[in-house]
Amino acid sequence: MAAADLTTHPGHLARRLQQAHYLLWNTMVSEEITSPQFAVLNALVAEPGLDQRTVGERVGLDRSTIAEVVGRLIRRELLDKVRDPRDGRRCVLRLTDEGRRAHARLTVRTARMNQVFLGPLSADEQTVFLDLIRRVADAAEGLRHPAEPLARA
Repeated sequence: MAAADLTTHPGHLARRLQQAHYLLWNTMVSEEITSPQFAVLNALVAEPGLDQRTVGERVGLDRSTIAEVVGRLIRRELLDKVRDPRDGRRCVLRLTDEGRRAHARLTVRTARMNQVFLGPLSADEQTVFLDLIRRVADAAEGLRHPAEPLARA
């Protein structure tokens, strides 16, 4: 049996992209705040006062991962968890002043990193690339809880 051409395997390419992103993130953005942690901060800038479950949905993190990410951000004093003033049974997440400053600082660095990451592509190719991976990622969200079990060959 011949070896598979992994350059045609989207999972293999996605892993390589993730490795490149991780390297760029750590060198150009932050060694302390991870990309998922930044995504949580960003979601709360966009929509202040969300609860943990909703933030997880917005950034594509499962329940256990969002709990871990939020816990780390709270320990680093970038987030607070407070009672919802409209519903005392519910807790919402709130950026601290330091969390807002960190988000602002990282937003600039992230923009620079994205320029480097997408640098091999023309502006038009970048638009198409982002549209395509967004469509695949959005479709993949449905695979987390499929109506029917996925078939194995």
